[in-house]
Amino acid sequence: MKKILLVFLLIFGIKSWSQQEENYEISFSEALATHLPSYKQKADKAYRLRNFEEAEVLYDSLVNHKLAGSFMDDFSFKNLKGKEVSLSKFQKPVYLLTYASWHITGKGELPALNELAEKYRDVIDFVIVFWDEKKTAKNLSKNFNRHISVLYVDETENEGAFVVKQLKHSLGLPTCFLLDDQKQIMSITRKAIQPYGISKEESFKVNYESIENGIANHLLMQKQKKRNNINLALSPE
Repeated sequence: MKKILLVFLLIFGIKSWSQQEENYEISFSEALATHLPSYKQKADKAYRLRNFEEAEVLYDSLVNHKLAGSFMDDFSFKNLKGKEVSLSKFQKPVYLLTYASWHITGKGELPALNELAEKYRDVIDFVIVFWDEKKTAKNLSKNFNRHISVLYVDETENEGAFVVKQLKHSLGLPTCFLLDDQKQIMSITRKAIQPYGISKEESFKVNYESIENGIANHLLMQKQKKRNNINLALSPE
């Protein structure tokens, strides 16, 4: 009888532990700590050998298979009034883009982003984070639609070291994070450099399609899946 009880407790314990593991939500910072060192070592070697294709494959593997699916930490930034704003403030899915003042955007990038922010303002929160001082972020904010929240982190103030390390120095910039309403990372992409000599109209089209495809394939699709699951759960058998 004791042996049977022991076996039962062992099976129950393993099952309970397994379920806890399945339900455990790994944070973005935890995923970075686990996988970034190995990626950097391999990527540095690829860049030294000028194997840029291999470096790109390594990056895609990192963000798609190691970081996507983790949950973004509740990082804090500052708004243009200098007040702290946490990611948890945004209740909708989030289109999060990290920028710097010295980054040269494509001719049609900002117009495309502004138009899409207007189009999806009811279902998505658009957030731009500048790694700059308040004055610079405030001046740059004039380029963005009023439905885009412009935030900043000023490294010279010796504040926000953790968020800077995680979001700026880990993957570089500009980087785009697509987060669902629970702040789970659906996708991470780096902004591609557009071909030299491309017209403003072409640039707008390229950026508009790229941004909207990301939104449709990740944020809106995820929202629809959750809605379907809720309807399925509420429907009578």
